[in-house]
This record gives sequence, structure tokens and C-alpha cells, in this order.
Amino acid sequence: MNRFENSYALLPENFYSITPPTPVANPKLLKWNTELAQDLGLKFESLHEKENIFSGNLPLNGTPIAQKYAGHQFGQFNPDLGDGRAHLLTEVISPNGERYDIALKGSGKTPYSRGGDGRAWLGPILREYIVSEAMHNLGIPTTRSLAIVSSGEPVYREAKMPGAIITRIAKSHIRIGTFQWFAAISDIKNLKILLDYSIKRHYPDASSTAEFLRAVSLKQARLVAEWMRVGFIHGVMNTDNCLISGETIDYGPCAFMDEYNPDKVFSSIDNFGRYSFSNQSKVIIWNLAQLASALLMLHDDDQNTLEIFQEIINETSTYLSKEYYTQFASKLGIVTPDDKDKRLVDDLLTILAGETADFTNFFSKITNDEKPFKFMMKTPYLTWEKKWQNRVKSIPDAKPTMRQANPVIIPRNHIVEKAIQSALSGDFEPFYSLNKALQKPYDYTGQCNFLNAPKEDEKVTATFCGT
Repeated sequence: MNRFENSYALLPENFYSITPPTPVANPKLLKWNTELAQDLGLKFESLHEKENIFSGNLPLNGTPIAQKYAGHQFGQFNPDLGDGRAHLLTEVISPNGERYDIALKGSGKTPYSRGGDGRAWLGPILREYIVSEAMHNLGIPTTRSLAIVSSGEPVYREAKMPGAIITRIAKSHIRIGTFQWFAAISDIKNLKILLDYSIKRHYPDASSTAEFLRAVSLKQARLVAEWMRVGFIHGVMNTDNCLISGETIDYGPCAFMDEYNPDKVFSSIDNFGRYSFSNQSKVIIWNLAQLASALLMLHDDDQNTLEIFQEIINETSTYLSKEYYTQFASKLGIVTPDDKDKRLVDDLLTILAGETADFTNFFSKITNDEKPFKFMMKTPYLTWEKKWQNRVKSIPDAKPTMRQANPVIIPRNHIVEKAIQSALSGDFEPFYSLNKALQKPYDYTGQCNFLNAPKEDEKVTATFCGT
């Protein structure tokens, strides 16, 4: 039996607006995540029920809401954001007692739509499903996708596009920007309510504001280190896209690197590389400092608290650096890296950048003791390889460690685009096949048609914020 609650909707009215999704004409279920539904304990009577609930035509439990938040977008503070095309339907309590939000995206206008139509078209919806589920299977904390429903209505962007709605599952949708919203309007009472609610929901062991900040910071730091382990570039790390639960959210201009390039950017609007691959570690520390700034208002700018918060941010930066090298050392079979291993990692990445080597394929090949790249026979690499082999020869679990750290398959940008284009033409088989292949990213025994790096004319160099 479905167990629903609405704890966030019981918070004061300044946290959200009560607003229903906009009904659609002809909802059709395109994808249902059976495994996720089972994990959440969700059961529905019919296809008709799924199509109408997850298109927004029928309520699920209680009254849908649109959440209010602010945020820094590419470094510029916007005090007036919020769910412009999303509706939080309810919270579900899973069979193991965990609480998750069930929210629709692309479900129509809200008071925060800022002139937009509140809709989404099918391409970005398919992309979010593919990448979010791939991230889950890679073992990286993420929001997940439960369902895709076509609206049966067009969405107008550069051209006429098919409309669709995705159902997103998250431990919550509380963002750094949620705290910034109350801080920006100096609503200390509700800022404290938000803190207490967030602690109870996510960090019940935190007994103070400082402990909460530390817990959130360490989770976000580890998340970014895990992104970098698999070559993932989020693309739009605004503070309103950082969940305090430590889950990845907002799969807009995101992508996985093909060739390794620390300065790689995929967002078509990131003209200065703010959210490049290597800058992600810097940006998350900056974002966490904005959270600390908002929380500081609860302590009336107390100097002692300020110093404690600064120390936490500094500690997080140190932790992130350590976690980054731990993640990359694991790709080389090193379980507990020492200071010399940092140089080993850095030297390798310098070689890969200079050779524009395929990031995923390189690490999966050395996991299999293969040498397919020409540069692997050159002196710089051979010198590095000798040092690496000397380092790992006495580590009995080196290979199993590498197999758990180095995916053999990622959602390649060009293959994702092909699956999307095929679906837009009415053929969803490539979309279904790709999702199935991505369920086992660390399976070195299987055969897969989605492993190859793109040819020159297949490369995807920029992605867009899907709207």
C-alpha cells in the first residue's frame, strides 16, 4: 500500500505556493521505471492512472505545491526564483522507511514561471532520464527518474516540439538557494524553521547550525569528487541546483567528457568556463560559503560563529582535495593513497590532457591491461607506467578496486543525442536499449554496442539548458 505524507506542505506558507499542474490533452506513458517504483513501494491500478497522475491531470496525494527559493546563477544573485515549471506532488515513505519527494517537471505554470510556459519538451526530458539513471547505476548520489509522460501537446521553442513531463524522485528538493531565499528577505523565523526541518529530515545527528553546515558540506564535497572520477561535468552549478541532501540535480547542460580536458565546458552559455570540469571543486566550496553566509544570519553575525563557519569551509576544501585524490587513486588500484600518489595522479592527467586521450576508455583499458593508444608506447607514458606498476604490485586488491572505480560504459554524448533524435522520430528502441546497457557500467564481462568514443563528426561540444 502506498504510504504518502506531505511534511513540506505543512511548513508555513512562505515556503511555497499551492498551485496545481496544468492538465494536458492526451497523456501517454513513454517510460516507467519499474525497479524504482518497487523500491519506493509504489503501486497503481492501471496504465490510465499512471498516465494521468504523472502528467499532472490527477492529484496523487493532497495539494501540489511549487517551492520557493533564490540562488546565485553564474555568480549573480537572483533573489526571486522558485519552481517555474515543477510541482511537488507528495512525499512517499519507502518500505525501508526512507522519505522521498515525488515531483513533476514540465507540468505547467506556477507563480514563479517568470513569463515562461512551465512546460518542457521531450528531448531534455529523455536526456534527464538517461543521465540521472546512469548516475545512479554508477553509484553516484542523484535524483532519479520514475516516469516520462508525453503531453500530447506541442511546446514552442526555436521550433514546434513535442511536450513531455518527467517525474523526479529526490530525498528532498531543499536547496542552498532555499536558505538564501529566507536570508535575502531577512526572515529569520522561517530560516530557523527551515534549518530545524532540514536537520530532522536529513541530518538528525546534527545538534547545531555548525554541525549541519559541516554535514552538508562534506556530502557536497564527496559528490563533486565522485562526479570527477567518472568525467562528469554538471554544467550549471548554481546554488539553486545544489541540494542539501547531497544528490545531483538538474541535468541540463551536463555531459561526460570524451577526451580528457580539465578546462572542458559543455554549457552553451558558460562563456568564461565558470563550471568547467576542473572548476567544479572550486565552485562547490564557493556555493557552500553562500550557505554559510545565509546560516550566519541565525547567529546575528556573531564573530565566533563566523570563525567556526570559516573553519568548516576551509576543512571542506581540504577534505575535497583529499577525496579527489582518493577517487582518482582508486582508478589506479590504490586504496589508501599517500602524498606521492598525488604526483602519480597529476602526472598521468597531464599526459592524458596533452594527448587528448579518451578519459573513460583509457581507464577501462588499463583495468584490462590493454594498450590501445599510441601514446602508451612513448617515453613519458612508459616512465609513468613503470612508477605506477611499482606502486601497485604489492596491492592485492588493485584490480578489483579499479573495476569498481572505472566504468566501461558511460552515457556518451553522441549516443545520447542519437537516442533522443530517434525517439523524436518515433523510434524509442535506441532509448530503451541505451538505458538497459547503462544499468551495468562496471561489467567488464559483457558485450556492448555503446562503448566507442565518437568519431570526429559525431562529437557533441555543447549542450543546452533544456527548457
